[in-house]
Amino acid sequence: MKSPRVGIFIQVRLDSTRLARKALLPLPGGNLIRHAMRAMRLVPADEYALLTDEASASALGPHAEDEGFRVFVGPPEDVLARYAMAARSLDVQRVVRATGDNPLVSPFLAREILGLHGRLSADLSHFLKIPWGSGIEVVESGALFTAERMAVAPDEREHMTTWIYRHPEGMRILEPEGPEGFTMAEARVTVDTPQDYEQVNRIFEDLYRGTPLETDRIIEWFRRKH
Repeated sequence: MKSPRVGIFIQVRLDSTRLARKALLPLPGGNLIRHAMRAMRLVPADEYALLTDEASASALGPHAEDEGFRVFVGPPEDVLARYAMAARSLDVQRVVRATGDNPLVSPFLAREILGLHGRLSADLSHFLKIPWGSGIEVVESGALFTAERMAVAPDEREHMTTWIYRHPEGMRILEPEGPEGFTMAEARVTVDTPQDYEQVNRIFEDLYRGTPLETDRIIEWFRRKH
């Protein structure tokens, strides 16, 4: 049987109200979105794309090109439709969802959950108990298209997988705990506030040596600092 085409899609816009243009905030060796892209380039896939809106595309374009990503423009608020449109346009059957506010997303965890997802024929998969901001979701395009057809609530359109979690009937949802050494549910490495940014910047200053940081090293950092 032919292997499904995999698309790594990072959703990102530049109109954040809590932390303006946060995807472009500098970090040692780059900025938030570049570090997210570099990490995800270590995950084998057929397509790599930033999913954004018209207002953000021109500012993000040069960063995407440098890191080997294309820019796909879709609706600004309807994230579910944006993902479904990208899956159709780029002809992928399996979608990896990452976000531009997670510069410490884990390539290892992404590869691991992708493998489990495929071996167990899941429709939607993600790890539990890993640091907030280190993980991704994997969803089959068929499940994504079903959600696109059926979802009507505003929060089901603003988030790619909310409708699927609320309507698991007929879906195989895989939610294992993260691998040994990669779990610390209380740790936070996403960037949503100035305090988050300060903490992630400290992690990069202490640990970054030119290649994407892995979650097990970040967990060790948290244990030393706390």
